[in-house]
Amino acid sequence: MYKKYLPFIFVVIAAILWGTIGIYSMHLSSLGFNVLQLVSIRALFSSAFIFLFLLVKNRNLLKVKLRDIPYFIGTGILSFVFFNWCYFIAIKRTSLSVAAILLYTAPSFVMIFSAFLFKEKITPRKVSALIITFTGCVMVTSSFGDADAAYSALGILAGLGSGFGYALYSIFGRYALRKYNPYTVTLYTFVFASLFLLLTGNIGSTIEMLRRAGGWDYAILLGLLATVLPFLFYTKGMTQLETGQASITATLEPVVATAIGIALFHEPISVIRITGILLVLIAVAALNLQKK
Repeated sequence: MYKKYLPFIFVVIAAILWGTIGIYSMHLSSLGFNVLQLVSIRALFSSAFIFLFLLVKNRNLLKVKLRDIPYFIGTGILSFVFFNWCYFIAIKRTSLSVAAILLYTAPSFVMIFSAFLFKEKITPRKVSALIITFTGCVMVTSSFGDADAAYSALGILAGLGSGFGYALYSIFGRYALRKYNPYTVTLYTFVFASLFLLLTGNIGSTIEMLRRAGGWDYAILLGLLATVLPFLFYTKGMTQLETGQASITATLEPVVATAIGIALFHEPISVIRITGILLVLIAVAALNLQKK
């Protein structure tokens, strides 16, 4: 009987694990790691873990064609590197809850991109969701006289940038998933992100920083617990859930991030911000629910 709930439980576990990203990133930041080094840690450790997983599970999933590399440049560099860079800036300049909820503006960006690229219709329900998302973000990011909770413009722009970059993953990934398994797409997303960061010198400086400052445990946790494992749980859950159901369930992530921010980092919260968070979650649900 309990087995029918397993897919839902898997997606919930994924959302909770994704929500813990701030714990590891904030600890590593306190050790002196800069934003791009945090992105490098996530890309490098994640690609290593998924490569080992596929090496054992199915080596055929490691194969890609050279002509399809532009897809992975899109998912790996234009999306993963950019949205993580923005996301970690948002965490530093705002709070875990604000950064997480701004990341969840991604479905709204996907809706706009899809209208132009895939000729998907913009329905009244989608427009309503867009307006609700905007209203919720204004409520979440506004201080309303609370000087201690005022957020920088850079932090808010970075948070919106993370949502924009995350949306690009859905666009480039849509093309890649027509030809490849989700595991393959994810692996080469991390691989190309790592290669780009290697060429820019961030991988080398990151490894040197880990050697000098330590933080290997949190680096491993960021790559494994906050990246690879939630992806595996989410993918497993999606095999038996509708995409909309899985996406809506995953919106538990900003709720977890908010709870962690309040409990561990004493981040400010108010009724207005909680209402804003709920509005964004409602908008995400509205964009994913299908009409019967």
